[in-house]
Amino acid sequence: MAKGGSVKKVVVAYSGGLDTSIILSWIKENYKCEVIAACVDVGQGKELTGLEEKAKKTGASKAYIIDAKKDFVTDYIYPAIKAEALYENKYYLGTSLARPVIAEKIAEIVKKEKADAVCHGATGKGNDQVRFELAFKALIPGVKIIAPWREWNIRSREDAIDYAKKRGIPVPVTKSKPYSSDANLWHISYEGGVMEDMKNEYDESMFKMTVSPEKAPDRASYVTIAFEKGIPVSINGKKLAPVELIETANKIAGANGIGRTDMVENRLVGMKSRGVYESPAAVLLYEAHHKLEELALDRDTFHFKQKLSHKWSELAYYGLWFSPLREALDAFIDNTQKYVTGEIKLKLYKGNMTPVSRNAKYSLYWEELATFEKDEVYNQKDAEGFINLFGLPTKVQALMRNKKNN
Repeated sequence: MAKGGSVKKVVVAYSGGLDTSIILSWIKENYKCEVIAACVDVGQGKELTGLEEKAKKTGASKAYIIDAKKDFVTDYIYPAIKAEALYENKYYLGTSLARPVIAEKIAEIVKKEKADAVCHGATGKGNDQVRFELAFKALIPGVKIIAPWREWNIRSREDAIDYAKKRGIPVPVTKSKPYSSDANLWHISYEGGVMEDMKNEYDESMFKMTVSPEKAPDRASYVTIAFEKGIPVSINGKKLAPVELIETANKIAGANGIGRTDMVENRLVGMKSRGVYESPAAVLLYEAHHKLEELALDRDTFHFKQKLSHKWSELAYYGLWFSPLREALDAFIDNTQKYVTGEIKLKLYKGNMTPVSRNAKYSLYWEELATFEKDEVYNQKDAEGFINLFGLPTKVQALMRNKKNN
């Protein structure tokens, strides 16, 4: 019996992975409606090969492949770099940033096709269901949202593989290697399967963007990143377009064993999960940006921005990209980036990064003031009065407490 009721056309956020591969067939079987597959390219690379044909073979009447790589970098990754956003101080938001741009492009297809429903393949345990659905609610609020993992009887990756095999649907996952992977320009994530056991070390063979520090070159590499108003614009003196810049940073950092994270994070839905991530460009660009901000921002702005960066990362992680608060934080962060222009040179060696040269156009560092040698700028006697006033509350408290105790 059809579940769809009045649903006539559904746009499925399609990746060609295990979940969305079976969803096309499942939607047709259970909703008895037209199914359109829409795949958004945010840097998945070879994963996109043959997807259009595969989608049509597994139930789609039409398939879109949308190149959103540039938008992903300029509208999502660059704001994250300016914010230096890290969820729980470790996660560079690779999936969190990709979901809203995917949802944005899917929403455009929904409008173009005049579809009355949209479908995603996120599970009922993960964060992505929230990210997709909050984005859809913001962008296409009148459209029905279908989430098969909350409806069907499939309860595991193994069930999904069995479903696919019975219908002749090829999938890139086997029962012997059931961990989930998500790739884009900004990262590759690995979770589930053998990694759910906290006693298991990750398998070295699964990494695609980075070499292990042990296998990195025995000689250090040097890289210079130039920024204009907080946005990276060139690497080693060569101006690069947004997508090429991220790809280049990935290659340089990854070849030097930089960019791996193994963490247990707190999902929005309330559980802890283990994620292993490769984010070489993110680690490299954040470090260079941070070194530039150390020079360009005054103390109070620098400290306050660090607090807001934490909130910004939570909003992105929680799926609240299309929210007034995120837009307001961006306005503040953009204002702080007016003077974040210059070059940072880093030394890369076997997973480590060391700054070797800093050149900020609007640096607040004043060598004559900071020096421990003789200077004519700073009168050290002035510190006595400052300390007396700054420490007055501490002194008064001690005096009054002692007075009452005597």
